[in-house]
Amino acid sequence: MKKLFLVLCSASLMFAAGLPSKQLKGTYVEARTADVFVGPCFANSEVELMGELAVMGWKISQGSWEGVSLDGLGVVGVVKASATLGDVHHTSYPVKSVLIIDEKASPEQRLALKSFAQRMSKDLLADVVRIEYRPVSLTIENNNVHSAVAKLEAGGLAAIQTRAMKTTDQVCSHEDVWYPPLTEVDHFMPAYTLAHHYNGKDLGTTWSSPEKRSAFVAEFHLSE
Repeated sequence: MKKLFLVLCSASLMFAAGLPSKQLKGTYVEARTADVFVGPCFANSEVELMGELAVMGWKISQGSWEGVSLDGLGVVGVVKASATLGDVHHTSYPVKSVLIIDEKASPEQRLALKSFAQRMSKDLLADVVRIEYRPVSLTIENNNVHSAVAKLEAGGLAAIQTRAMKTTDQVCSHEDVWYPPLTEVDHFMPAYTLAHHYNGKDLGTTWSSPEKRSAFVAEFHLSE
């Protein structure tokens, strides 16, 4: 019986060791066409009228997804929803999206990055109308999300640039995080959007939406 127990334990350990790993950490930035750090009077004036467009980007600093190493790679999702993203009173679906995957990724890594982004985005990237392979970069000042200073560039198709909030950015004097981030994150900071645009052709629209309180800078840790 003792030998059988040891054999079963060894087999279990070998099986667990062979399972695909889903452990990642990295940084994230998003921007929308509606304010996310805002007072209720301004939020209510935007809901159902704007905020259906967004760019979201991840940079994996270390880790694997489905057994594939993604160290140093990035992926960007561009979203066109049917209504204001994050509105708890109305659905924003159906949603169309474009994926921009780091051109440095191997074929295996490209598939893993697509799977990772779709898992993280809570179905916002379920209906992908086009996948582009372009250079993707995401930098955060001093690697500290609390600085709220970030820059995302995705091959000339999409970009975000942010800075920290200032007291002068507040209009109502009681602004707060009105909408949470669109993805799973551990620590996040609302940020002021200096640049936010999408120039592609596959969503039926392009946009530039700077100078809004519409961004988040964050970090994520995922272990499954």
